[in-house]
Amino acid sequence: MQRRTLLRAAAVTAGAAVVAGDPLVAAAKQTGKGVGAGLGTSANGLPRGLARAFERPGLETGAGFRWWWPHGAVDPREVAREVDQVADAGFGHLEIADVTHSLRARNIEIDLDRQGWGTKAWVAGVTAALRQGARRGVTIDITVGPSWPAAVSTITPDDDAACTELVHGRVDVTAGQAYDDVVPEPAVPATDGVTKRTLVAVQAYQVTAEAKGIATLDPASLVDLTKSVTGDRLVWTAPAGSGTWAVLAYWRRGSGQEPEAGPHTNPKSWVVDHFSAAGSQAVIDLWEDKVLNRELRSLLRKAGGNLFEDSLEIETEATIWTPRMLEEFRKRAGYDLLPFLPVVLEVHEKYLFAYDAVTTTRVRDDFNQVLSDLYRDNHLKVLQRFAKGLGMGLRVQPYGLETDTVEHAALLDVPETESLGFKNLDDYRVMAGGRDMGGRTLLSCEAACYFGAAYNTTWDRALQTINSIFVAGVNRAMLHGFAYREAPGVSWPGFAAFSPYYSGAVGYGEAWGPRTPTWEHVRDVADYLNRSQLVLQTGTPKYDIVFLRQKGWTSTGIGAAWATNSGIPVGWTHSFATPALLDLPLATVRNGRLAPKGPAYKVMIVGPDQFRGKEATIAVETARKVLALGRAGLPIVLHGDWSKPDVVGLAQPGETEKVRALVAQIAALPTTAAAPADADIPTALDALGVTPDVSHETSTVMSLRRVEGDVDLYFLANAKHAENRRLTRVTQDVWLTSTRRDAVPVQLDAWSGEATPVALWERQGDRVRVRVDLLPGQSTVIALAPARGRQLAASATTGSALRVDGNQLVVRADVAGTVSTTLADGRVVRTTVGRVREPIALTSWDLAVEDWQPGKDAFTTVKPVRKVKLDALAPWSQVPGLEDVSGVGTYRTTVDLGKDWTNEDGAVLDLGEVNDTFRVRVNGKRLAPADMLDTTVDLGDHLRKGRNTIEVEVASTLLNRLRTVTPAVYGSSPRQAYGLVGPVRLVPYVERRVR
Repeated sequence: MQRRTLLRAAAVTAGAAVVAGDPLVAAAKQTGKGVGAGLGTSANGLPRGLARAFERPGLETGAGFRWWWPHGAVDPREVAREVDQVADAGFGHLEIADVTHSLRARNIEIDLDRQGWGTKAWVAGVTAALRQGARRGVTIDITVGPSWPAAVSTITPDDDAACTELVHGRVDVTAGQAYDDVVPEPAVPATDGVTKRTLVAVQAYQVTAEAKGIATLDPASLVDLTKSVTGDRLVWTAPAGSGTWAVLAYWRRGSGQEPEAGPHTNPKSWVVDHFSAAGSQAVIDLWEDKVLNRELRSLLRKAGGNLFEDSLEIETEATIWTPRMLEEFRKRAGYDLLPFLPVVLEVHEKYLFAYDAVTTTRVRDDFNQVLSDLYRDNHLKVLQRFAKGLGMGLRVQPYGLETDTVEHAALLDVPETESLGFKNLDDYRVMAGGRDMGGRTLLSCEAACYFGAAYNTTWDRALQTINSIFVAGVNRAMLHGFAYREAPGVSWPGFAAFSPYYSGAVGYGEAWGPRTPTWEHVRDVADYLNRSQLVLQTGTPKYDIVFLRQKGWTSTGIGAAWATNSGIPVGWTHSFATPALLDLPLATVRNGRLAPKGPAYKVMIVGPDQFRGKEATIAVETARKVLALGRAGLPIVLHGDWSKPDVVGLAQPGETEKVRALVAQIAALPTTAAAPADADIPTALDALGVTPDVSHETSTVMSLRRVEGDVDLYFLANAKHAENRRLTRVTQDVWLTSTRRDAVPVQLDAWSGEATPVALWERQGDRVRVRVDLLPGQSTVIALAPARGRQLAASATTGSALRVDGNQLVVRADVAGTVSTTLADGRVVRTTVGRVREPIALTSWDLAVEDWQPGKDAFTTVKPVRKVKLDALAPWSQVPGLEDVSGVGTYRTTVDLGKDWTNEDGAVLDLGEVNDTFRVRVNGKRLAPADMLDTTVDLGDHLRKGRNTIEVEVASTLLNRLRTVTPAVYGSSPRQAYGLVGPVRLVPYVERRVR
């Protein structure tokens, strides 16, 4: 994972349509309705399909897993059982991925002849997965080849379909000196398996300077020596004068790249050329000839989701190339690359030669854009057509090189991101911009993957990541990952893909599944993710601002600085576009909005190129399109100094003058404002009359708006812009814009499935004020829906909470006294509360812990129960006898509330610190699932007079036990704090009707 340092460091619920790549996508497209549309409206004004699916989520909008397989060393019966495990837990998608780093770390070999990728055993496993997936409503994605990047076993590195590199040789010749020798040999040795090479050209340049490993060449001195080569020999005399001449020979050859952590097949698989049709055809031919059969084709149409390819990690120590690069470059860039070839040469991912700064960067940009276009036309589109023929979609992580991932996200059925490699939330927004302008529904994410986190990933950590990426546009989490049960030579608790990692260290990601104690509670999490994703897949997303950028590179951490630092903290939302998106059907303007049937951007900000020293550059055709959009009424902000703009790429004759004339016309439009610096952007937006849909005091609250008909859905989260950011609780008012002026707020609880009217709110025109209280990483969903019947509401209260109960308002007080409530009509109602009980500290507990330990084999777990009486709460690691225990613990205590407990009394159970997942029972009844990020649980009317039994069930990770079972791998990791740590309090309250 090293290429380009800059870029990486049961069935269907009624009424819920399915999204691109799923079996019912055709029906969804025909209706033109979002996920949850149809069937009229509910009592809360929500689309009835959405309301039903939210209450009882099906699997089609559920999260999924990367399903790690040890190649074809799988038992079809176990494969089917694992599909059942995933479905029973509430997850709707699986991606079959052959990943065996942990086996390589232990020198364990799979019989690749019988059980490698694509063998009969592997196909039998895939068939079993699809068959059971069809029965259970779980869609099955399949990687296009073994591991990544796409590779096949039917070519050699010397074939035209194989991944290709351009490598150079250099010999220096003093001015006037004769050279009579073989052509300079490549500076980078060929990889094993590469036996052929083709001489592309030989050139000589005068060297004008050389420093820090970069040789500056005089482009005017170019001498083409290609025709002077006879056989392998060059005879040439450098021109007289002074200085040094560099003789450069360019060779094309196979790069010999294997897919990650190979071999996976016998014979070996080799990475295909991702920039030529031959490379993609090799993938298709392998599937047609060796993988697909009649039964598999039929099952793919029933349960197949997408063909999948991981990130574009083309590895070479030379320059990425393709056999027809020179011809394609001339056709696509409009000029000959040969005179500029030195400036695109790389060794160990570093450029070695340069001309003047402008020419050098412009040619490199053109080179990268041609690669991007070739990847789009010859790889993505070709595989997408193939997938469509199988009744599937194409899901790809189209990043890893300097390619236009924004454009590619618009093309793909399901573009995918990743939480491991992405630097901040703008990396997700970059790809969401393509998804939205392309009219696609899904933006997937390889989610909750952290290095060194195997068997120690808590759901607290995962949910903080997932909620943050949700608010940045992701709407399907593909969790990393679910491991197949067993493999040769593995130890308890079974096969895991990345742990131990190469050196024996704790590896990537978690091995979710029944082997982990928190799986006992995972249905609660799965339903939460399902409901959140249902909301985020319903309707159409809407944003305030689109930033037009010159490059669509992502996984860079480079986004919109003003938005990050100033805009988002007060409510602005934004996305990104590259010039390619302006050619799409949605790119029209109506009523001042770009893409009114899509993201409906209110304003376009055209800024400088942040990847090229903030140069003000724009292509001629892009400038024409922006001018047309401005003339159609789209507000535009020119950010930076656009007094003398230049052309993107190497300017051809007359282009600079055209661009400057077009930008001047854009600047002169009445719908255009200038913002020379970041600080000027708010003034420019105000001058154009552009306001955000959401506004609030400065905080870490972020929002995403989706509109379904006349219903607005707002996903709000206290979100991390980057993983290393720290968050604090946010309690504040938030103003939301509604489509209808009679809309009322409804809160959708994604943990319980309840949709309840918001009691405390006010309206000003088309804006509605609600109050949010969000812990770090926590989310909430507010719908603004058409009013149904009599509306009960208040604009303020001195009580601790206010809720709607049928046809009345109920106020809560946690201290005695008079509570004032201001109703929507301005009347103030005072409610007197004579007494509220004092909080009760719960310190003494009976604890019974299932101690998860190795059983008779590597995938069997025994769970002896250990019982402890606690007079004070502490992590298990500090309780004698539980120091190294992992598992599920049940805490039980009783509390006597006396005989005067009434129906107006209630209490909140404040659990304090809990590690990791938890469930609560009161008097033997399990409460509705609680937000795992919020350890305060409203016990409501579950308490009664006299004695009450409270149980808290807590599940842990598996790390502490693995520290003792496999100390060579996990022993260096510190113990985690498990269990109910507290302090725990029962905090009573009294509720009264507001009369």
